Amino acid sequence: MDTQNLHFSFFCFFLISLLSVQQQVVEGSRVSPFVFRPKKFFVFGDSYADTGNNRKTLASSWKLPYGITFPGKPAGRFSDGLVSTDYIAGYLGIKTPIPYRWRKQLAGRLKYGVNFAYGGTGVFDTLVPEPNMTTQIDFLQQLLSDSVYTKRGLKTSVALVSVAGNDYSTYIARNGSAAGFPAFISSVVSQLTVNLKRIHKLGVRKIAVSALQPLGCLPQSTARLSFQQCNRTENTLVNLHNQLLIQAVNNLNKQTNSTSLFILDIYNAFWTVFNQKEAHQVSPKFENPFQPCCVGVSARFSCGSVDEHGVKKYTLCSDPKSKFFWDTVHPTQEGWQALYSTPAFQSSLKQLW
Repeated sequence: MDTQNLHFSFFCFFLISLLSVQQQVVEGSRVSPFVFRPKKFFVFGDSYADTGNNRKTLASSWKLPYGITFPGKPAGRFSDGLVSTDYIAGYLGIKTPIPYRWRKQLAGRLKYGVNFAYGGTGVFDTLVPEPNMTTQIDFLQQLLSDSVYTKRGLKTSVALVSVAGNDYSTYIARNGSAAGFPAFISSVVSQLTVNLKRIHKLGVRKIAVSALQPLGCLPQSTARLSFQQCNRTENTLVNLHNQLLIQAVNNLNKQTNSTSLFILDIYNAFWTVFNQKEAHQVSPKFENPFQPCCVGVSARFSCGSVDEHGVKKYTLCSDPKSKFFWDTVHPTQEGWQALYSTPAFQSSLKQLW
């Protein structure tokens, strides 16, 4: 098959995947016609929210076995299936917004919003050469300048800002000192605050910014402890980030004399699932929640890795529904469903109205 036909075939599959997402997620909430009802959904951030922006040459999300649950093959999501963006869009009763990279091919879908999130990125530049959050917001500003959207039109929009810790993994990879970590966390939250203020000033009505999940409980950390317990030091740093974020959001709401910004409490949603106290009511009792479904055969490899001969260098669990984590960082579709169903997540989402 020549390159042009291959690209067309891939695009057709991607379009079918987008159209069928809505059948997979929960129904939108039924609300009074007299309250604010969002019509557009914009997404900024990283792999916890990306639905297909990363380049195929850079991201594992375009490799098997990603996407095996939905849509049945790799389609750019960092999971076996649906991710946070899909569930929140379903809650809002809005079609999952298209990835920014497909804005020209799927211009008819722009009326529902755009997903600007790129896996591996952060508030600042990371080791992944994709647009950081400042640039992602620039993209929305350019769409406004091009009259794709109007500031008045954005008054019926909401935004998700996903921050899943890539700035911190980059800090560690660049040999940042332990002593300097608190100051770096403060700088991340400060820049995030600037970003939130920009999104609000552009006209977005409601903005949900995710709390940082317990990074010390991700399989990339618990692997050193046989997937049995979390890294307390990492989670202490997470708590500092979240405390500063709460202060920042409260201050922004005071400055704007509004309740436009709020925190999506992913942190406590994760702990609800991990503790299994309430999770049995909303999700399966996962096998060891810290152990991922898909993992590299050694530290040199990761989920989706193959050698120079195309031989798989990862192991895959028999049933992704039995696992909370898909790979060493990201939840499975079942994991996202469990998080979405927690009281912490649901209480946060109610603030979108």
